[in-house]
Amino acid sequence: MKYIIILGDGMADEPLPELGGKTPLQAAFKPAIDALAQKGCCGMLRTIPDGMPAGSEIANMAVLGYDVEKVYEGRGVLEAASMGINLEPGDLALRCNLICMENGIIKNHSAGHISTAEAEELIRFLAKKIGNETICFYPGVSYRHLLVIKGGDKSLECTPPHDVAGTPFRDALVKATEVKAQKTAALLNYLIIRSQYILADHPVNQRRTAEGKDPASCIWPWSPGYRPQMPTLKEMYGIENSAAISAVDLIQGIGVYAGMEIIKVPGATGLYDTNYEGKALAAVEALKNHDFVYLHIEASDEAGHEGDASLKTKTIEFLDRRVVKNIVAACEEMKEPVAIALLPDHPTPCTIRTHTREAVPFIIYKPGNNPDQVAVYDEFSARSGGYGQKKGEEFMKIFLSE
Repeated sequence: MKYIIILGDGMADEPLPELGGKTPLQAAFKPAIDALAQKGCCGMLRTIPDGMPAGSEIANMAVLGYDVEKVYEGRGVLEAASMGINLEPGDLALRCNLICMENGIIKNHSAGHISTAEAEELIRFLAKKIGNETICFYPGVSYRHLLVIKGGDKSLECTPPHDVAGTPFRDALVKATEVKAQKTAALLNYLIIRSQYILADHPVNQRRTAEGKDPASCIWPWSPGYRPQMPTLKEMYGIENSAAISAVDLIQGIGVYAGMEIIKVPGATGLYDTNYEGKALAAVEALKNHDFVYLHIEASDEAGHEGDASLKTKTIEFLDRRVVKNIVAACEEMKEPVAIALLPDHPTPCTIRTHTREAVPFIIYKPGNNPDQVAVYDEFSARSGGYGQKKGEEFMKIFLSE
C-alpha cells in the first residue's frame, strides 16, 4: 500500500451569511471530494493541543503524527530548514513577515501579497542597513522571510500579524515572558520600528504605492525558536521513502526535519493562482517511487485570511477539479493500491480572518475497506463519520494501519 495526504490548508470554516448560511466547503461544487468521502470513512480531527497557538506549523506537524508539545520550536526554525540555513546552538530563528501598515494600524500581514522579487530586494536592503553578525536577514518567498538573532532568547510573546489586522502595531509589539529575554524583546521591537523608516522611501514601495498596491511598511518577527529535535517519518513509522510538495517554506521545513524529499513545482505560488495541475502531477509522479506523499495546498488559507468567502469557495472547487479528481483517477490506474486522505490542517474562518483550534473534517479512503454513511464532505457531515473524533498523532496511526 502507498499513501498520499492531500491537505487543503485552512479549508474548514463556519456558516456564512453571504453563502446562504453555508460554509465554503458546503457551498463549493466538489464532486470528486464528495465521491472520495462516499468511498472512504470520515471523522473529525483536533490538530491543536490545548494551550498551544493555532498555527499551521503545529497543525501540520500533528497531521504528520508528531507529538507537537514535545518537538515544537516555532515556525522560524522550520522555514530556516527549508531555506537550507543551518542553525547553530543559541541561534534564535523567527518568521519575519513584510507587512503593510497605515497610520500606525496593521492593514495586512502580507504587504498586499508582495512579489518575491520585490520582497527580496527589500530584505537585502534591510540586511545591509541594520543587519550585522548578530542580526541576520534571509529572503524567502513573497511576504515570508527569516530573521536569526545570534544568542537570542526565545522567552517571548510574539503576535502573528494575521491575528491582529486592524490593530495599532504598538499594541502588538514583542513582550518578554521572562526577565532574561528583555534584551531580545527590545531588539526585536527596535527592528520593527527602525524598519519603518528604512523602507518608507525605498523605490520598491514608491512603485507599489504609485500602482495602487500596498507597500511593505515594516518587518514583523514572530514564532521564535531554536533548532528542534524531530525524529524522521522513517524513525517513527518505518516509512522508507517519503516526499512533501508545497509552495510554503514552513511545510518544506517540516519535510526536511521529517526526512522527506522536498519537491518544488514551477508555478506553485501558495495563493489561489497556484499551479494546481502541476502539483497534482508531481504528486502522482512522486507516488511511483515514494511510499508516502504529503501534498499541501495553501490557497484556501490565504482566502480565509483575506475574509473572502467567494474566493475561498473557488479555491476548494479548484482543489476538487484540478487536484483531487486527477490524483484519484491516476491512483486507480496504479498497480499498487494507494490510500488517500484529505483534510485541512485547521479552520481559517472568513469572519475573523485567522486560525481557530476547532476540529477539522477528514476523509480516509483505503481500497477494499468498507465505507461509512457520509455522503458529502464538510464540517458537519464528517461528525457522523465512522472514525468519530480523533486528536493529534492518532490520525497518522489510523491512516498508516493496514
